[in-house]
This record gives sequence, structure tokens and C-alpha cells, in this order.
Amino acid sequence: MMPYIASFIFGLITGSFLNVCIYRMPRDLSIVSPSSRCVSCGAPVRFYDNIPVLSYILLMGKCRQCKAKLSARYPLVEFLNAALYVLVLNRFGYDSPWVLLVYFVFISSLIVIFFIDLEHQIIPDSITLPGIPLAIILGSTILPDPFLRIEFLGFKASITGFLAGGGGFYLIAILGRAILKKDAMGGGDIKMMAMVGGLLGWKGVILTTFMGSLLGSVIGVSLILLKGREFGSKIPFGPYLALGALAGLLWGEDILRWYLH
Repeated sequence: MMPYIASFIFGLITGSFLNVCIYRMPRDLSIVSPSSRCVSCGAPVRFYDNIPVLSYILLMGKCRQCKAKLSARYPLVEFLNAALYVLVLNRFGYDSPWVLLVYFVFISSLIVIFFIDLEHQIIPDSITLPGIPLAIILGSTILPDPFLRIEFLGFKASITGFLAGGGGFYLIAILGRAILKKDAMGGGDIKMMAMVGGLLGWKGVILTTFMGSLLGSVIGVSLILLKGREFGSKIPFGPYLALGALAGLLWGEDILRWYLH
């Protein structure tokens, strides 16, 4: 029980930092300094007002100084990150702390990508560019295959995943530009999938793409029908790819077993 509690608390604390990244990265602000401040009045957030989830509840979702309403995204990100850390621990166990730590970082990166791309329609290079070589190195050395946990992913599968993710989406972008005369795939999506492929292998790329396309289509059509958006409206793909990658990491083996049987 203690590893689960520790993972949840660690996820809450890390989630608080993710909120800083989500707000500052698309604005080209430092994620290190200054310390957290109210986005409305600029007042520094005291340590006792920066306790994940709990402070938001005690402050009733308002800044202590100016009483401006705080975004519900703050406790949502903190709780979501903590809950996903627990799911990762339950999925992979705690026999390999380094593997667990890598997947924690991957999960948190997906959360940051999800919320930034959802709001700003960009995927920060500061996540994907260092993430690609790290994914290949770690995928080649210490990480298990999330679809076959008894085996290591290995260099061949990691490189194949990198090429399938980055190369496949780059090809889609080229064909989209040639046929549709517009950008069918953003550069951020390409780099994100190269990173996902290096970490999850080619099977992870296929599942991420399938799940992302399915979710994107369903939600896109729903927005058109319910909110009157026009066909052809630009919808960020990164959030759906992030959900697909999450499904591949946590339930890839179960999905593969279900498909084969």
C-alpha cells in the first residue's frame, strides 16, 4: 500500500509543477523562476497556498489576495497526474524503480502536451526534441515492451518505432500538403510521434495513431453537430495522440490480447 500512497503524493507534487509548465511554456517564460504567482494580480503564491488540490479547495478556487477565480485546471492536472502514476505503478510494479521513473516522466509529458496543444495548438519542442533521443536510449536499454512485458523493447524495436512514428507522420504531412494543399499534420505531431515510437515501439505507434484518429473523429464530429463548427475547422491532434499513447502504455498488452483473440 505504501508504494501506491507515495506514488500518489509524488504525482500530486509533480502535477503542481506541470501546471507551471502548461502556463509558461507556450508563453516562452522560464519554468524555474520566478516562483508561482497569481496570473491576475501577480501576487506570489505562498507555500501554504500551493499545496496540490487541498489549497484550491480551502481557497474555494480563488486567489487569497485579489479573489480572482483560479482555473479548475490546476487541481485537475494535479489529481490526474497522481492517479496516472498509481496506474503506472499498478501496471509495471516497483521492482524496477528506473523504469517506473521513466514512465512517470512520460506520463507527465503527455499531460503537458495535452493541455498546451488543446489551448494553444502547439507542442513544445522543449519536450519532444530532448525526448526523442532519450526515448531511443531508454527504449533500447532498460524499458520493457508495453505490449509484451516479459520482453525488453530493445534497440531494433525502438528505432523501428521512431521511424514509424516520425517518418510515418512526416509522410502524411507531405501527402496532405500535395493532395489537400494545406497542412494535414503539424511539425509538433511528427516530433511527438517520433518520441512515442522510440518509447513504445512500432506497435505503440499503430495503437496511438488508431486511438488518436478515432477519438479525434468522434469529438470533431460532435463539435460540428453540437457547437456548429464548420467542416475543415482546425482541431489540434496532439491531445488525442496523447490519449492514444497513454492507452498504449497502460493497456497495450490487454488491447493486443483482445484483438488477437
